[in-house]
Amino acid sequence: MVENTGVENTGSIEALLQEDRTFPPPEAFRRQANIQDPAIYEEARRDPEAFWAGFAEELDWFQKWDQVLDWKPPYAQWFLGGKLNVSYNCLDRHLTSARRNKAAFIWEGEPGDRRVYTYKDLHREVCQFANGLKSLGVKKGDRVTLYLPMIPELPIAMLACARIGAPHSVVFGGFSAESLRGRIEDSQSRVLVTADGGYRRGNIIPLKQNVDDSLTGQSPVEKVVVVRRTEHADDKMVDGRDIWWHDLMATQPLTCEPEPMDSEDMLYMLYTSGTTGQPKGIVHTTGGYLVGTYATTKWIFDLKDEDVYWCTADIGWVTGHSYIVYGPLANGATSVMYEGSPDYPDLDRFWAIVEKYGVTVLYTAPTAIRTFMRWGEEYPKRRDLSTLRLLGTVGEPINPEAWVWYWENIGGGRCPVVDTWWQTETGMVLITPLPGITTLKPGSATQPFPGIEVDVLDEAGNSVGPGGGGYLVLKKPWPAMLRGIYGDPERYVQQYWSQYPDIYFTGDGVKIDEEGYYWLLGRVDDVINVSAHRISTMEVESALVDNPNVAEAACIGKSHDIKGQAIVAFVTIKNHVTASDALIAELKQHVTTKIGAMARPDDIYFAAELPKTRSGKIMRRLLRDVAEGRALGDTTTLADPAVVEALKEQYGDDE
Repeated sequence: MVENTGVENTGSIEALLQEDRTFPPPEAFRRQANIQDPAIYEEARRDPEAFWAGFAEELDWFQKWDQVLDWKPPYAQWFLGGKLNVSYNCLDRHLTSARRNKAAFIWEGEPGDRRVYTYKDLHREVCQFANGLKSLGVKKGDRVTLYLPMIPELPIAMLACARIGAPHSVVFGGFSAESLRGRIEDSQSRVLVTADGGYRRGNIIPLKQNVDDSLTGQSPVEKVVVVRRTEHADDKMVDGRDIWWHDLMATQPLTCEPEPMDSEDMLYMLYTSGTTGQPKGIVHTTGGYLVGTYATTKWIFDLKDEDVYWCTADIGWVTGHSYIVYGPLANGATSVMYEGSPDYPDLDRFWAIVEKYGVTVLYTAPTAIRTFMRWGEEYPKRRDLSTLRLLGTVGEPINPEAWVWYWENIGGGRCPVVDTWWQTETGMVLITPLPGITTLKPGSATQPFPGIEVDVLDEAGNSVGPGGGGYLVLKKPWPAMLRGIYGDPERYVQQYWSQYPDIYFTGDGVKIDEEGYYWLLGRVDDVINVSAHRISTMEVESALVDNPNVAEAACIGKSHDIKGQAIVAFVTIKNHVTASDALIAELKQHVTTKIGAMARPDDIYFAAELPKTRSGKIMRRLLRDVAEGRALGDTTTLADPAVVEALKEQYGDDE
């Protein structure tokens, strides 16, 4: 069935399912694991509401909930009537124990500078910045946009927003001015927090300049708070609008009472690519989201008080929200946070950080692992990685070869690997091993987390069962699930709930092996997953067509050994324009300027025409066949089959 869904990488799934290597939990690990009894799965299945309420009881509430779940598809509410504050649960509740003097964040900048924040330090900074936001007129319910590098001020600002009930919208620092502008305008943020710049591979990313470029014309932003990180924008401060972070903080009180928030109040919005091209603001609320991230962080990463945990993601993506900031801090963990690139100043930078800080739990992306494989084993061998006891992967399916390389060369053959599946929309990990229980299979995310009910359906909505493949869906609500798309309830229903009645459609394809293990296949829509960054084909196409030389464009994802997928663009240029290498370079740069470097196409092919159906729909499936060098699929619905044959003849042999 999967072959008809448009799922990426279906050609390799049979090989994946022949993977016969298994890795049971090492006995020494199992004995000390937080969860050792497989009966927890049945317990959670029998009464999922009681299961999630048990985790909620471990958090601090100003007022306890009256009802665990109200489910009226497609809308769920969790812990109704409960009042709590996320910032309080991440900080204040740890201050009455020895954790007050425990490191919350160990931060290292790319140039080598370091800062350590204890829970008491972090509490003080968060309270001061929360008061600073109040002094700028920010009130409960106001949105605040954060456009920052990976510096401590980013989680501080997030927690300050949560403290006063102002939903934050974090925009990844790699996005362009135009992408930033669209997200500011959609959220109607009145305050923007940024930095003068950030470091990446020895270069300075001009964040402040991007901000200034994004705020031209009409903008809802009234105040811009700027962190002095690189000292490269002192001459760019705008009188009356811009204020330095350190100046704002200097006069603020050291305490700030946390705002009691309803469990269903919005905590944040995070923009993610959509198939229509317009990024959508995914809304996450307070109580359920915190319960979900707290529970999954505790069990999946088997966190102990003495652990040093490092999630290498950027906080600009959901992984950083859930598994750098909220989940670990709610658990009282010590986290490493790193600003820069893994290859600067040398290719062993990640392993130097693991060695320096004694990292015990490492959570990174398959893209990074494949890059490390390409660089070679000599770089991790330079460093002492013996403190590691658990490894994790996130962002996309991992191929078995990369899994085993990671297990052998980074984990020394002693560390379980938790391969996790989830989405911006899910807020929390949903399919994952539990490292003290699960026998691992390289390339498989294994089983749903306890309390999560998933299924695999065919086109008609029938469960396919073990050995089958189809669409991954969620049949019951989960605490950290999105509550909608900001300002667009119709799009929320259409995007996630229209494929099957009252069932959440993930947009991912999956196969189940005979033992019930899940093997993720990738997206079934037109979103490309580049190095765990979800990029809409429509966004890239719109950027290309924005160039005056381009008449039409179609983008697809092509398999890539390192990035998972690479962007390939097929472009029809205007009649008076000549195809050239210089034009290709210009178009790649144009996309980078419009969206950001992560959306830059790897390849651009010029096409006299694009293959279309009789109704005018571009057949991207056939363009994938061309880009991958495969035999062409069914062309019977094309208006002119000769179009794709010409493309195949022109470009197919190159692959």
